[in-house]
Amino acid sequence: MHPIENKIVSRIYGKGRGWCFTPKHFWDLGSAESVRTALFRLARKNTIRRLATGLYDYPRQHAQLGLLSPSPDDVAQALSSKEAVRVQPSGAYATNLLGLSEQVPAKIVYLTEGVSRRVKIGGREIRLKHTTPRNMVPAGRISGMVIQAFRFIGQDRLTDNHISILRKKLSPEEKKCLAKDRIHAPAWMHKQLMKIGKETPSNA
Repeated sequence: MHPIENKIVSRIYGKGRGWCFTPKHFWDLGSAESVRTALFRLARKNTIRRLATGLYDYPRQHAQLGLLSPSPDDVAQALSSKEAVRVQPSGAYATNLLGLSEQVPAKIVYLTEGVSRRVKIGGREIRLKHTTPRNMVPAGRISGMVIQAFRFIGQDRLTDNHISILRKKLSPEEKKCLAKDRIHAPAWMHKQLMKIGKETPSNA
């Protein structure tokens, strides 16, 4: 094994199984070309798995199922790392993560300040969609996910049941975050975000 391969493998093992990465995660260890060559060799040896162009993982293993697919969040974080930008679950995926829908979408969308990109892993498509900086202000906080879920559900389809689910699910600290970040949401959401923080259901 070449010296750079040893260094790359050491870092991968240190991160543990399930880690998704791109060549950029190793650019401090050698030239871009030497890193790409080393990753190619390691993938050919099945030390790592190539998921898509410039995207790899050190896959988790299951006794019965074999190699497991990476989580959408791990993939999104790896894809966004090249530009050091944030990602924010959006659309149907945000509603699923919050327990507002039981349906797991085949296309998983994340918003980002960076470039748009999409990859297919197994039977699932993971898409990074460029958006405005304003939409990314609450990214990484529960409020960012709730705002995106409410956008997807829509004003006319948002029900008291959705509010009740979030009231039970979110912690007091997360409810405070919603109240504070409501200024970053469309005006029609303000009242609904405040209702989530109330101790008892309100018909107001």
